[in-house]
Amino acid sequence: MVHFTHEERAAITSMWQKVDISKDGGDTLTRLLVVYPWTRSYLSSFGDLSNETAISENVKVQAHGKKVLGAIGNAIQHLDDVDGSLRQLSDIDTNKLLLDPDNFKRFEAVLETILAAKQGPAFTPQVQAAWRKFIIVIVAGLNQGYY
Repeated sequence: MVHFTHEERAAITSMWQKVDISKDGGDTLTRLLVVYPWTRSYLSSFGDLSNETAISENVKVQAHGKKVLGAIGNAIQHLDDVDGSLRQLSDIDTNKLLLDPDNFKRFEAVLETILAAKQGPAFTPQVQAAWRKFIIVIVAGLNQGYY
């Protein structure tokens, strides 16, 4: 179990309040699929993912991005039991798609870039460190389900 300090909790929740789950989730997943095209193989049932326009306009991509951010938001609401809230991440897709922890790391890196741009100067090294600590806990929990 990981302990988050009061300052880390405040940084994580404050940053998360600026997230638009519907828009940012789709944007993050779209960018992931464009920048790392091999990740598309996990979402082959989503239809046309052949180019940036097809991906960004794909309603399944937008919905899945929203689901992933919703699960992250759920984990943030349960910082005392992030492991327990990971069940939602593990079962994130009703189509039984894999949520590969390595691809989640990439998803998080793209999301972190989006959050940093939204926050501007408020995205301090301390905020980034707290966010990274939180994501490391999530990725570690996901890895347990795969190995």
